[in-house]
Amino acid sequence: MGENKNPNCLKCVYFKITWDPQYPRACELFGFKGQTLPAAQVFNATGKSCPAFLLKEGLKQGTDNG
Repeated sequence: MGENKNPNCLKCVYFKITWDPQYPRACELFGFKGQTLPAAQVFNATGKSCPAFLLKEGLKQGTDNG
């Protein structure tokens, strides 16, 4: 995975959908929620891809971002 490529949060064990319509996406590990995917928030804040991505069991990583 390249330094500037974000992992697919939908495949991460820490990604959750919230009940809050204003902030529907969340990262359980980092403890934040927002309108964009958590990996995008991490990239915007640090300039690096998310270091905490952990693939959900039974899924394949793949090369796509979506």
